[in-house]
Amino acid sequence: MATVGTCCLVGVIYQQTLFIANLGDSRAVLGKKVGNTGVMAAMQLSTEHNANIEAIRHELKELHPNDPQIVVLKHGVWRVKGINEVSRSIGDVYMKYARYNREPINGKFRLPEPTNMPILSANPTISSYALHPNDSFLIFASDGLWEHLSNEKAVDIVHSHPRAGSAKRLVKAALQAAARKREMRYSDLRKIDKKVRRHFHDDITVIVLFFNHDLISRGAVQDPPVSIRSALEHR
Repeated sequence: MATVGTCCLVGVIYQQTLFIANLGDSRAVLGKKVGNTGVMAAMQLSTEHNANIEAIRHELKELHPNDPQIVVLKHGVWRVKGINEVSRSIGDVYMKYARYNREPINGKFRLPEPTNMPILSANPTISSYALHPNDSFLIFASDGLWEHLSNEKAVDIVHSHPRAGSAKRLVKAALQAAARKREMRYSDLRKIDKKVRRHFHDDITVIVLFFNHDLISRGAVQDPPVSIRSALEHR
């Protein structure tokens, strides 16, 4: 269990302000109406902790100035210590505490040398955003979605269809894009066993939340319209 880790993305609305806490490489994207034009703009509200982002590599190098191997480029992908793409996570304790970096963990996953400080962090990045009546919906999704869909494409898909089934449509669009990249049919991708699917696309979990500004302005507590879907449920 020492090698098991996960990301976390949380949104809280308090006094008409949206607070986003992110840990890892999931992403929150806002769909925002542009005046009365009928256009829906995409606004990313979260900060990702992925070693393929230059600012994250710089952050890691500053935190570990005496470790020239803190970030390693392997097969065109930047990884923390050549292992993880994410620099912050829940779990992954073998990269946080030396006492867990040992057998029975497979040698190829263990850190080659002892460390006197955590390599990965569990501290989220928290941002705030003052909600506006033109803010329409919010997409929470794991990195598997964003590997195949841009912020703008995801917002356009939600905006161009009925609310019901929004998350399912986003998952399907990402899987279709993954199939095209592999030059295979979407129907064939869906037939692949879940245990093998990871070789074709990363995990995809999506939540789409639609804002009710009347409730938000009154500070009322009521379940808003929400659409949730995971790729492994999409058969």
